[in-house]
Parts: sequence; structure tokens; C-alpha cells
Amino acid sequence: MTKYCLTVTCPTTRGIIAAIANYLADSGCYIFDSSQYDDTETGKFFMRVSFASEQGKDLAALAEGFGAVAKKFDMVFKFHDEAQKMKVIIMVSRFGHCLNDLLYRWRIGALPIDIVAVISNHMDYQKVVVNHDIPYYCIKVTKENKPQAEAEQMRIVRESGAELIVLARYMQVLSDDMCRVMSGRIINIHHSFLPSFKGANPYKQAYERGVKLIGATSHYVTADLDEGPIIEQDIIRVTHAQSPEDYVSLGRDVESQVLARAIHAHIHRRVFLNGNKTVVFPASPGGYASERMG
Repeated sequence: MTKYCLTVTCPTTRGIIAAIANYLADSGCYIFDSSQYDDTETGKFFMRVSFASEQGKDLAALAEGFGAVAKKFDMVFKFHDEAQKMKVIIMVSRFGHCLNDLLYRWRIGALPIDIVAVISNHMDYQKVVVNHDIPYYCIKVTKENKPQAEAEQMRIVRESGAELIVLARYMQVLSDDMCRVMSGRIINIHHSFLPSFKGANPYKQAYERGVKLIGATSHYVTADLDEGPIIEQDIIRVTHAQSPEDYVSLGRDVESQVLARAIHAHIHRRVFLNGNKTVVFPASPGGYASERMG
């Protein structure tokens, strides 16, 4: 059986879960995983349902039939084929730890995405990327050519059909226009010392201040620099006995892990925008492996 996923956002009211479950049951579908959240502060309801059609119905037929239910509850909804890999563009500058980690996870199947291109403002990782049979585009960015550079980046997005851009330590600030056009479809990673430790060497600053926890944050990109809705965070403890170089090494590890987890949640439709925050449903029982098998 083909596995599908339904995502729903709508105003809070009684009977939503029952209506969705009844529709799927009446359509010959078997539900094997369901998560929902009712935000009483915003009055919004969020739901993600994984199911299989025992009658072989396709997405178009399911979506068409669901229209009446959606209209009744004022739903924003979408049906997804869980076997369809999301097309992703990775953007990187001169720090390659996140890029290399993502390429490895992609290669072994731990991150089921279709990497359609890597874009950089430097040539450092061209050979690595091309050796993976992935197109590599070097687009230099300066103050003078920034609009033209971003226009070229967006051309690649459109022509490749990319649904998500991942900033894997891409050290250029995106324009407000690009953030608006790709709203909810650009994921960034940064160290969690912001805004306390800004500049080129935050780990050295953290070392000098005796920081005891190193963290990383992955979030959606908005026009407000590093203030978009947070998807995933993590920390690792450090001690006085460790050097600035240790801070950097540990920081790179946690950045890579946090970014991968954020992407994993996004591609499996487990992340919902909720104003300045996100609702992130946990992975299905069995963790990443069960989703990968799907």
C-alpha cells in the first residue's frame, strides 16, 4: 500500500479529529499515525495524519473528496505522497561541516531528500559536490551585484523545482524579497551564542567568557536576521579544561546534528508555522528509521 500524509491547519472547534478520521475511514484508508495540537492562545488547530489507501485511491481523488470537510472547518490542508522525496537546494560558503554531514546522510539514505543543486559564493566544495553527481553553482555575491546574484539563485530554484533551501553555513544575508518569496521554505543553522557573541569568532568569545554550554539553533529564515521561527535546538556541555579549538569542534558537531534533524522534520511535514513559533510533531514510533522505511 502507498503511504500518504495529510496536514491540516484550521481554527479550533469541536469535531475536527472525528471528521478527518471518518472521511479517511469512509474512503477506505487505514490510519497508522496521527498527531494533533490545539493552541488555545492563537485559536489554531494543527494535525498530521499518516495513512494508507486500501482501495488504491490517489492523492487527487482523496483531495477532491476532502473538499467538503475542509470547507466546513475552514481548513488549509494538503495530501502528500510519503514516497515522494522533497527537492532541496543546499547553499554553503566556506564552512563545510554541515554540507558534508548532509551529503553523507543523503548518501546512506538517512535523509531521504533529492538534492537538486548546491549553490555557493566560493569554489571550495565544487569537487566534493560534483563527485556526488550533484550540480554545483558558484555565484559570487557583492554589494553591487546582490540583486542579480539572488535573481540567478531564484532561477535555479524555479528550474530545479526545489521546494526547500537549506543554508548550510551560507554566510550571506538574504534579501527581504527572497525571504518573502520563499517564506517557510528556507532553513538556516547558527550557533546559539547569538546575539550575545556576534562576529567572526563566536566560539573564541564564548571561551573567553567561560561558557559552559555550546548550542545550535535551526530556524526558518525571515527578513529579521536569525529571528525566524525555531524548528530544532540542542546543546553540549563544555568545561574549563577545553580549548577554543575544542569549542569549535564540538560546536560544528552540534550544528550538523541540529540542522539534519530540522530538515528531517520539515521534509516529513512535521513542522507547522504558528505565528513566530512552530509546532513540531515528533517522529513516528521507531524514530527516523520508520519514516525512512516509509
